Amino acid sequence: MVLGSGAWAQGDDSDSARGTRLQRDADAVVGTGASGLVVQARDAGGRHREARAGVRDLERGGRVPFDAYYRIGSDTKTFVAVAALQLVAEGELALDDTVEQWLPGVVTGHGNDGSRVTIRNLLQHTSGLPNYTDILFSDPKELTPENYRAKRFTARTPAEQVALAMTRAPGWLPDAGDPGSETRWAYSNTNYVLIGMIIERATGHPWEQEIHERIIEPLGLRHTLTLGTSAYVPQPTAIAYLQFPGRDDLTDTTLQVDGGADGGIVSTTTDMNTFLRALMDGTLLPPKQLAQMRTTVPAPDFAGGAKARYGLGIAWRPVDGCDTGVWYHGGTSFGTVSEAAVTPDGEVSAAAAVFTTRFGDQKRSAEQEKATYGMVERAVCGGRG
Repeated sequence: MVLGSGAWAQGDDSDSARGTRLQRDADAVVGTGASGLVVQARDAGGRHREARAGVRDLERGGRVPFDAYYRIGSDTKTFVAVAALQLVAEGELALDDTVEQWLPGVVTGHGNDGSRVTIRNLLQHTSGLPNYTDILFSDPKELTPENYRAKRFTARTPAEQVALAMTRAPGWLPDAGDPGSETRWAYSNTNYVLIGMIIERATGHPWEQEIHERIIEPLGLRHTLTLGTSAYVPQPTAIAYLQFPGRDDLTDTTLQVDGGADGGIVSTTTDMNTFLRALMDGTLLPPKQLAQMRTTVPAPDFAGGAKARYGLGIAWRPVDGCDTGVWYHGGTSFGTVSEAAVTPDGEVSAAAAVFTTRFGDQKRSAEQEKATYGMVERAVCGGRG
């Protein structure tokens, strides 16, 4: 079945007609140098459009599967924030609880102080805590194909990740009298490693189990999973490619242990759309906790532009064509970019996986990012063309 421009498919798995806007936008992302991608958009009636571009494998070719699994990277943080806010609704956690209350002695040293950091600060990235991944990759020698291959099966525990962060001073300490009122913002993966540890301490279960029982199973997300210490993404998928700094070629980085609460979920575009829509329409959170999640601070350094604002595990940005903007997050891992957006009422959404990332090549990375944002934004806010 071939769809004409502007058509929507219900359960259709064929390629969109080459002339549709979504397909043109997908082609434009590949035109920036990305190896391949898949994108799905859904309207208020649940009908969907799909497009794919590029190839599954640069050496062997093939189409990117519409149902490809992919690492969603930091989109994981939205799932983890939902689980934490459900625990808040149940009275098991409070947003003003400090890290020291739940994890005594864990956030300390070099000026770091867990008694000055609340769960709200962690969820909103207003903690000032050092980002352990910045430290991990601060040495240029770490970002080489050779080092990637040597360490791609190496797993680090949450305690080790936090301990690494504690070797650096914080960017700031939230106000001792009212740390939750902090509005200074800086992205730190350490925040969500700590949230995962707090969820486990509060429930007695790993954060993965809470995500499964609270979100994945109730929503029927049959293609969303956590990998733990496994380096393997399930099939079908596409080869993930990374351009390392100082190189022009792309390296196959499909295998990589990356299983933490800051970025360890694998999903599909179908499941990501289902999750975001259920979040925004109130299925996953009571009204009070959803309102807390959508209480934002300026986050001009976050992906999405200078007007981006960050809530509790999710961000907002203005977009032409959407009077009330869109909610989103995004995630980047070794070789895969996850991008999605949803309207505040949860009625229209889009999710995409691009199987190429670039470290060090700012120009080409910016071109790919701009084209990807444009594709997702037009799919959500630009009508059905």
